[in-house]
Amino acid sequence: MTTTPASSVSTPAPLKVAVILGSNRTGRFGPVVADWFLERAGRHPGVETELIDVATADLPTALSWTPTPEETARLQAVSTRLAAADGFVVITPEYNHSFPAPLKNLIDWHREEWQAKPVAFVSYGGVSGGLRAVEQLRQVFAEQHTVTVRDTVSFHDAGTHFDDEGRHRDPAGAEAAAKTLLDQLVWWGTALRDARTLRPYGG
Repeated sequence: MTTTPASSVSTPAPLKVAVILGSNRTGRFGPVVADWFLERAGRHPGVETELIDVATADLPTALSWTPTPEETARLQAVSTRLAAADGFVVITPEYNHSFPAPLKNLIDWHREEWQAKPVAFVSYGGVSGGLRAVEQLRQVFAEQHTVTVRDTVSFHDAGTHFDDEGRHRDPAGAEAAAKTLLDQLVWWGTALRDARTLRPYGG
């Protein structure tokens, strides 16, 4: 049995990751968390990220088989970016033990764009750190034929952890969690990307 020398194994192309900021609430804390995460993701050699913000996407709230031309254009702008992604990171707060309606709206407008891809979660909130929102999102994304990454990054009492410049006051633990999340996302994303290349997903 012959083995391939390690030096001849090609390095996979970086994973294209859409980072979805899931809140549009006035005064939201989400951009602080998103900026923090995007900076850490930018240091990871296995990913290339772009931000999709539900506040600027402004998707129609009434699901329809016949959206207007203006609505179609707004939808297409998001759909194209989701379709091009190899994986996703969803940044979500917890509102009333769940996740925000605009995030659910973005999920529900799409189907094939999600399929056979990994989804990871960064959450923030009060005592729960947004984890109840994440557990509900796992059920939603299972219906969309995704693989959800086991490890999360969560910020409990999020506002107390960042200074006025958006810097984490004690970043070691959160940065370690972000690296674990990204490593798992790259593993799943690369495996699923290879699988979709070999055989179209039949979901």
